[in-house]
Amino acid sequence: MKTIGLIGGMSWESSALYYQQLNRQIQQRYGGLHSAQVILNSVNFHDIEVLQRENRWDEAGQYLAKIAVQLEAAGADIIALCTNTMHKVAAEIERAIYRPFLHIADATIQAIQQQKIQRVGLLGTAFTMQQDFYKGRLLAQGIDVQTPSAHDQIIIHDVIYHELCRGHVLESSKQQYLNIIQAMIEQGIEGVILGCTEIGLLIQQQDLNIPVFDTTQIHVNALVDFALSL
Repeated sequence: MKTIGLIGGMSWESSALYYQQLNRQIQQRYGGLHSAQVILNSVNFHDIEVLQRENRWDEAGQYLAKIAVQLEAAGADIIALCTNTMHKVAAEIERAIYRPFLHIADATIQAIQQQKIQRVGLLGTAFTMQQDFYKGRLLAQGIDVQTPSAHDQIIIHDVIYHELCRGHVLESSKQQYLNIIQAMIEQGIEGVILGCTEIGLLIQQQDLNIPVFDTTQIHVNALVDFALSL
C-alpha cells in the first residue's frame, strides 16, 4: 500500500472527513484491522484565510509548497490538498515536488465524464466560483460550468466560512443551498459540484434528484485507488 500525504486544515472539519473516509475505504476493501497509510500536515486555517482575504496568493503557494516538500520527505508517495480553493496555487506545489500531485478538479472531471454530463452547477467559495483556476480546468475538458447569481454566491460563501468551517451545520442553511441549486436546475444544469470540501457536511446525494459531485468523496476515492495500485 502506498502512503498518502495530505495538506489539510482548510478547514480541519473537512480534513477530518478525508482521514475518516480514507481509513474506512481501506478497511472496507481489505477487512480486518487494515487502515490507510496517511501523513497529514494540518495547517492553521486562520493564517491561510488571511492570505486569501488579502490576495497574498504567492505567499500562500510558497507556504503550501513547503509543506508538500516536507510530506514528500516524510515518505508520501502522492500529495493531495484537502481543499478546492487553495488549488489556485496547485502549480506552485507541483513545481516543488517529485511525487504525483492529485488535483481535486481532475478527479472531479473524471467523475463527471463517467456520467456523461455536459452542464454542471458549481458551488464553492467566492474564489472558486468567480475565478478561472477551477472553472477553466473543467471548461478545457468540454464541461459547461454554471455558477449561482451574485446574490446567491454571497450566501454560499458566507455559510462556508461562518458556519461549515466552524462545525455549524444548520438546517436553514441547507434549505438555502437547496433553493439555490433548484434555481440552477431550472436553468438547465444536469449535475452539481460541491466545489468546497465542507459542503458535503450540508448537502448529500439523497437531497437532490440530479447527480451530486461531492469533491471530498471523489478526491478520497481517487487517492484510495492510487494507494492500492500496483
